[in-house]
Amino acid sequence: MNEKEIALLWQQFEKSLQETGAALGLEGLNWQELLIFSVGQLLVTLMIGLLFGLLYIAGRTVMRWLLSRLGYGEGPYQNGLIILRYLLGLATLVAVLAQYGAEQGVLKGTARAGLMALSFYVVWVLLSRGLIHRLSRRHLDSSLVQLCKNTLSVTLMALGAITVMAQFGFDVLSIVAGLGIVGIAVGFAAQSTLSNFIAGITLLIERPFRIGDWVRIHGEEGRVVRIAFRTTWLRTRDNVFTMIPNDSVATTDIINFSAEGPTRIRIPLRVGLNESPERVREVIMPVLRSHPLTINDQTLFPRVQIRELADSAMILSAQVWVSAKDVEVKGRISCELLESVHRALAEAGIDIPVPHLQLKMDHGEARGEQIPALPEVTNNKE
Repeated sequence: MNEKEIALLWQQFEKSLQETGAALGLEGLNWQELLIFSVGQLLVTLMIGLLFGLLYIAGRTVMRWLLSRLGYGEGPYQNGLIILRYLLGLATLVAVLAQYGAEQGVLKGTARAGLMALSFYVVWVLLSRGLIHRLSRRHLDSSLVQLCKNTLSVTLMALGAITVMAQFGFDVLSIVAGLGIVGIAVGFAAQSTLSNFIAGITLLIERPFRIGDWVRIHGEEGRVVRIAFRTTWLRTRDNVFTMIPNDSVATTDIINFSAEGPTRIRIPLRVGLNESPERVREVIMPVLRSHPLTINDQTLFPRVQIRELADSAMILSAQVWVSAKDVEVKGRISCELLESVHRALAEAGIDIPVPHLQLKMDHGEARGEQIPALPEVTNNKE
């Protein structure tokens, strides 16, 4: 393209811009000056960004050198980088707004709001770390610690948002009142969710069970793997995850097999009435003690007790204790003990009666009656 064609193309472009400006009510606007001004402003913005980028690199280098000299670790350095990025970003924003002609009130409000937001962040970091440290020293449940941390975070975020909006002249009381009305409406629309949320907080405070406990809730038996605000998660013996709404958990019976430590397993047995209980114990007790997952100490030890003298057998109860961490496999422990006890009783020759029914029939000839003969059944094969 020669210079004449380029000039003609530029004239068409200017004419198009003028027609567009006229359609938008922007007649008399000098598009060349606007373009030059925009490019100049963009270049100044890039220079401001480059300047603050160099300041960030220099500040990061000085901070690392100073903290290494003072003997601080990586944690304070990362926190210092976050604060440095935030301050330089806030300064860049104020400088760019001033470049584009923002009013002094907007600039001052932006600076104050940014600094107040930073102060709330620092307070949140300090309080959350102190809170977690104190609660951890008291050995509280991790879900309760998380609840306290989330409550602190939401409270500081709400206060920070209100403080920041107040710097720009917003009527905070009107906003809070409006949010209250909206909250009431949302509460009526989400009653089930709020009910589960409140029940979840109640469970975290009362702590009828903790993460890792083996429980039975609503007929579901499993290990507690998570206590969320809306649901409680269980992992069953079949490795199936079950989520139960907290509202249902809080209003039903809860059986906690791990709360008090070891749990007892009862295994019913039957031996003959003529067998000696002492001899039966001598055979069964070594089997109960030898299992690797049963407890055998001075306070918790295996037992064999007579529960009932039935019509054809002596009903015994073999009792062993297992630790809380082995409650999940108590079914397997019962099966293994029952198999070993049966084998030991059989090898010792101890009678294991099987329930049976004996039917006696009177012969009709004894009373002078004739019993009709049964028809002969033949099986003919062609």
